[in-house]
Amino acid sequence: MFQVIGGRTVQAVRLFAPRSAVLVEAVRGRKSRTDPVAKSKEGRIKVPPPVDPEEMVVLKERYSEYQMIMKALRMEFKEEVLRKKYEDDRGSKAEERARQDAAEHRVLMAFNDQENQRLLALRITRIQKENEEAERKKLEASVQREQEQQEFLREKEKEVLKLQEDAKNFITLENLDQRIEEALDNPKNYNFAIDKSRRVVKKTTLE
Repeated sequence: MFQVIGGRTVQAVRLFAPRSAVLVEAVRGRKSRTDPVAKSKEGRIKVPPPVDPEEMVVLKERYSEYQMIMKALRMEFKEEVLRKKYEDDRGSKAEERARQDAAEHRVLMAFNDQENQRLLALRITRIQKENEEAERKKLEASVQREQEQQEFLREKEKEVLKLQEDAKNFITLENLDQRIEEALDNPKNYNFAIDKSRRVVKKTTLE
């Protein structure tokens, strides 16, 4: 769409026309930064194009109109988003979600209770086995201590009997003279030599 402004033909801004596909125009290859200036452009001074005041006024008005339309569209989109959020939080969708959450919570609580009961039964069984094992070890320790005590008493009894048997040969005041006479009548010679087999190989004669 074209419009004549100030004797010049300009293309009007299309605000409400649908957006068309992006067209890619053919562009000539650009030269690198190190290429020199073309000879046809040597000494050329760039001068900005003149601005038509009437055209500038029209463009400012249309740009203001464009900003106002875009602001209205943004406000409408924002209102729609807030409305959907309100419906999700407090509307019918929120009630449906609350019912689903409550049902899911009941299912999870039932599963949690069932799992707690299972773990409780396992814990009770384990504690009973541990108590039985502790009682068994305690009984075995008691029996072992009793056996050790009986063995200790038997050893002491043997020692007492042996001491009593040895006490028959003790020298006392009553048998002192008799033991002296027996020693004189039966002298013993302890001056002898033995080999590795504990056989007497040499013995002195008593005088």
